[in-house]
Amino acid sequence: MIMNKLKVFLILIGFLFIQNAKAQDLGSPKSALENFFNHLTGEDFQPKAASKSLAPADFSQEELEEQAIKLKQVFDGAGVIIHLERIPDDPNYVDSTENTVRSIYIVEESLPQLYLEKEQGVWRFSSHSVASINQIHAELYPFGADKLLQVLPKFGTDTYFGLQTWQLISIFLVILLGFAVHKVFTLFFEYIIISSLERLGYENAAKKYVVPVARPLSIFVLLSLFGIFIRVLQLPIEVVHYSLLVLKFLKPLVVTVMFYRLVGVLSAYLEKITAKTENTLDDQLVPLMRKSMKVFVLLVGVLFILKEGLNIDIWPLLTGLSIGGLAFALAAQDTIKNFFGSLMIFVDKPFQVGDWITSGDIDGSVEEVGFRSTRVRSFRNSVYYVPNGKFADSTIDNHGLRQYRRFYTTFTLPLDTPPALIELFVAGLRQIVTEHPKTRKDSFNIYLNDISAYSVNIMFYIFFKVPTWSEELQGRQEILLKVLGLSKSIGIRFAIPSQALQVEKFPGQESLTPNYNDELKTNKDGFKNFFGKDSSGDN
Repeated sequence: MIMNKLKVFLILIGFLFIQNAKAQDLGSPKSALENFFNHLTGEDFQPKAASKSLAPADFSQEELEEQAIKLKQVFDGAGVIIHLERIPDDPNYVDSTENTVRSIYIVEESLPQLYLEKEQGVWRFSSHSVASINQIHAELYPFGADKLLQVLPKFGTDTYFGLQTWQLISIFLVILLGFAVHKVFTLFFEYIIISSLERLGYENAAKKYVVPVARPLSIFVLLSLFGIFIRVLQLPIEVVHYSLLVLKFLKPLVVTVMFYRLVGVLSAYLEKITAKTENTLDDQLVPLMRKSMKVFVLLVGVLFILKEGLNIDIWPLLTGLSIGGLAFALAAQDTIKNFFGSLMIFVDKPFQVGDWITSGDIDGSVEEVGFRSTRVRSFRNSVYYVPNGKFADSTIDNHGLRQYRRFYTTFTLPLDTPPALIELFVAGLRQIVTEHPKTRKDSFNIYLNDISAYSVNIMFYIFFKVPTWSEELQGRQEILLKVLGLSKSIGIRFAIPSQALQVEKFPGQESLTPNYNDELKTNKDGFKNFFGKDSSGDN
């Protein structure tokens, strides 16, 4: 009987010893984490017991206890929720995701440096993990925030509304700090940045672009501060977890908005530069660059939000986009051709806005150059939308790049005009061209070059040095009016086609044909009087 009782007692002692040994020896990943978290949570705060779940490495017992406390703060600060019931309880657990099969267990994927490792049948946080705690802790609690973890609890631990006194005080201080930071940024941008830009002549850009950029920047700083203090407050882990998830989504979103608005600042600067140039093509380039940069910022921002804010692996997405992009490129060859055609237009600059161009059936003035097509206003006031790829493959005659504008016409005189008077008329034409302020003086041709059935023909071939067609027409009008004045002054008339019926003389009326032999001296006097008045400015 006594022996039976002794056996039962020994069995009970053995069972308790095995359970205690299992707990102390940390025989599985689950038991190691249970020992760690259970002794650092709530009233059961025993850092010494929790430190047994850490590999000793080169730390003393006191330092190992400090490392255990920091490790718990790391998990809390990162918002990691540990579900102990999901932790494997297999002493021989092997992480099959590793290329080299080892007996390790990564507690949280976002913290791959912290993992359990089995050594001599005992599961603990590895020596590498224990050595990494200080670095990870400093990253989660920067700018001395880790000191607040020691100072703030001294304000009191009484509980109100489910929060301790020091937590309530800290929340109030965080709100107060947020308002203070917002005011500081407002003063900084309004009285330093904006005033400086206004003095440099960028008043419109300062009000239109800098202020909208300052707001998201201020919000980003506030979110960063909130991300630090939400860890220091040591709120319930669920609150910290979901708060950090919201912050991870908002921060890249705010950064995207900030860079989107910065595009406007850069565009304003480029517009100010292009306004100083004579080339009008760069005026079209600025809005195109603005649109392109905004699309680029949005695409990168969306990928950034997906990766950092929503923890979505974007590489499969990018791979799918590359394959889809190849198929899209094959289906949109003309669009891509037009895009590269637009690049060639901006690089080579075969024309600019306002130029009169001719290319095949296209004849008109360039109004706008886009990434896909160019808009040309015809002289019928209709509009051509020409794909830029067509310009890349065709010949363009740019009338707007002419240094000189040609004017060619023929003056016809009657066959009976005396040669001396013809020479006088030709000399007068040359002098008209020489005295005109907008004609080319080193290259013009005015000669008697043909005799037809009813007239002698004088070629009038000159060039105007003017930039626009309107000024060319104005010059033509001035020249032709002077030619008419010259012909009237020297008494010369222009020929009438031989097919026309001409009545030379009516009864009681002088003949329409002048008597050149009698009036040649009068003609020369008229020539001198015409240019004499012209040179004096009376005509």
